[in-house]
Amino acid sequence: MKLKSLLAAFLLLSPFHLFTFSPLKAEPVDYVNPYIGSISHLLVPCFPTIQLPNSLMRIYPTRGDYTTEMLDGLPIVVTNHRERSAFRLSITQGEASGSIIPVTWDNERITPYDYQVQIADNSIDVHLAVCHQSAIYEFTLWDPSKPTTIILFSENDKVSVDGRNVSGCQRLSRNMSIYFDGEFSIEPVVPVKSDKSDKSDKSDKSERVFFPAGTKKIQFRYGISLISTEQARKNLVREQGKAFDIAKVVKDGRKEWNETLSNILVEGGTDDQKTVLYTSYYRTFERPVCLSEDGRYFSAFDGKVHDDGGKPFYTDDWIWDTYRAAHPLRALIQPEKEEDIIESYFRMAEQMGTKWMPTFPEMTGDTRRMNSNHGVAMVADALWKGLKVDAERGFEYCRKGIEEKTLAPWSGKPAGWIDQFYKEHGYIPALAKGEEETDPNVTGFEKRQPIAVTLGTSYDEWCLSRIAEFMGRKDEAAKYLALSYNYRNVWNAETRFFHPKDKDGNFLPDFDYRFGGGIGVREAYDENNGWTYRWDVQHNLADLAHLMGGREAMARELDRTFAEPMGRGKREFYEQLPDQTGNIGQFTMANEPSLHIPYIYNYAGAPWKTQKRIRQCLDTWFRNDVMGIPGDEDGGGLTSFVVFSSLGFYPVTPGFPAYNIGSPLFTDIRVKLPSGKELHIVAKNSSRENKYIQSATLNGKVWDKPWFSHDDIKNGATLVLEMGNRPNKEWGTSETATPPSAPRRP
Repeated sequence: MKLKSLLAAFLLLSPFHLFTFSPLKAEPVDYVNPYIGSISHLLVPCFPTIQLPNSLMRIYPTRGDYTTEMLDGLPIVVTNHRERSAFRLSITQGEASGSIIPVTWDNERITPYDYQVQIADNSIDVHLAVCHQSAIYEFTLWDPSKPTTIILFSENDKVSVDGRNVSGCQRLSRNMSIYFDGEFSIEPVVPVKSDKSDKSDKSDKSERVFFPAGTKKIQFRYGISLISTEQARKNLVREQGKAFDIAKVVKDGRKEWNETLSNILVEGGTDDQKTVLYTSYYRTFERPVCLSEDGRYFSAFDGKVHDDGGKPFYTDDWIWDTYRAAHPLRALIQPEKEEDIIESYFRMAEQMGTKWMPTFPEMTGDTRRMNSNHGVAMVADALWKGLKVDAERGFEYCRKGIEEKTLAPWSGKPAGWIDQFYKEHGYIPALAKGEEETDPNVTGFEKRQPIAVTLGTSYDEWCLSRIAEFMGRKDEAAKYLALSYNYRNVWNAETRFFHPKDKDGNFLPDFDYRFGGGIGVREAYDENNGWTYRWDVQHNLADLAHLMGGREAMARELDRTFAEPMGRGKREFYEQLPDQTGNIGQFTMANEPSLHIPYIYNYAGAPWKTQKRIRQCLDTWFRNDVMGIPGDEDGGGLTSFVVFSSLGFYPVTPGFPAYNIGSPLFTDIRVKLPSGKELHIVAKNSSRENKYIQSATLNGKVWDKPWFSHDDIKNGATLVLEMGNRPNKEWGTSETATPPSAPRRP
């Protein structure tokens, strides 16, 4: 026995063993930490979502944030990004009063595909696993001597119990409901008084079932549907068969996430950096969600069920947030899915009857939140990257949305007074001090947002010109290119800021670019102040450099942006600008209009400063902890920036098939492309200190430009970067190396 033990020990330590066996490496899904950002810096936290990629079934714990003491029941399905669960479930072994029983929680564990938690003072173990349109709960009871009560609750409709089977319905809007249909693993006892008319609380939309003492484990599985209860049952059986097998659901979910996340593989860097990368990538699959159920889908845009024709239908996409990086990321890695999403937008436009491109399509329809019409950027970007998109419909629906619908923020009404003014004068007028609002399309809280809308529409019209150019429509391309310079109409040459201007053409006097404009500075900008919107000309940074006095002047003003003090104490600053968190000087990492700003140094002849700023932003504001996201994440809005920037490149201008080079966090990066090829980035010696590019080659040729085109990489490419701890202030600095931009005006 001793000899055998010694031999075993020798084999474990021998070079042969070390050569033959390698330690297990974590898979991509193991690096995902859904708790990152679960405590907000100021506004809405980033919820730890349990969901398969782009699936209708989304779940997160029913609480405010990570510090909330109690769970408000258990979720069934979250129907809209950042909203509460439709239907909820309560389980208790004590007295059951009311529809939902708040419970303590402890020892919680969340992965992208399952959820485990101990509730009710650690007396009940809960395990949940999800499919695309179904889920399964398993409850383990640690005191089987007590009977168990389960309450199923609908906010506004009904829940029905028939033996082991349970179904429910809940209205989501005037023309839309969601359904679930499920079953328990064991037969419950239903109380004699199950008729709603017998209940003292006529508003109670819940149903109770009971399990006798001695019950140790209960499973509950269910399907969901936007079509019918019957379809919910079909979805359940299609995805889970007829067995209660939570282990298989967990295994299948883990496999799907690993396959999805493995489109990006990295080596080098720290474990925390890998965690932030893969968690950010997982976040980009939270929206939009696929509504197709066995080839059909319900659309809230016309209240009807449609055949999907073999193309899945997607919705719940806040385009103001996601067009900048989330859509370009998908266009690069999953172009077929991006094609289906854009086709879904076209169907929405048709189903609404207006043929106006949506701006904020949610589960219940287009809510027209925020400002501008940036769906046009999604279309232009896809076309110029070679995706299969209907350019004719895209151009027409985008044009109609920009020109026939009002530009007033948060409104889906037809064009009105300010729209006519914009067409005649090329800018949205600001209200002078004491001037009352006259356009009924403008909402009282959101205001006109004149600079944000003028700049945003200038970009949208440039995107229209790009679609027209793609189609060979020279006259329309020239028309919209000319309109894309409308940002110049609000440029103050003396201050070198975009400055609100009244209807008579006068700049508002004594205007403060930090704080002028009321709450959220909406009377001038939107959510971010003049220091952010100073750079919101992402389609024509060459012309912006010209307006500022040249590339060196632009670089100096960028430096000022990162160095300029907040100007007030944090309480006073954030009281007016709650969205402008994640500050580095006047730069805000927490809101989407800022995402491209660190890359503008590439246009100013100082790419080494882009490399410095990108590392500063990532290291400071995106971390592996519960406060590791600086602002509202918005379903991939911020985290797609993290994915791109961690890999070392970023799409500054959707509509141009080009990417700016930053500073990769990892030494070896492989991005799988749909051609079966890969983009391979080698950043030799990259580390926290070695963040500066010394030299580069692309496919073996010397590369002295701080950008590359989509065509350069779409069929596979190898970018090799030599990294060092001091900047090479000559690399990529020549004017001929500047990233692409619309032509500047003299």
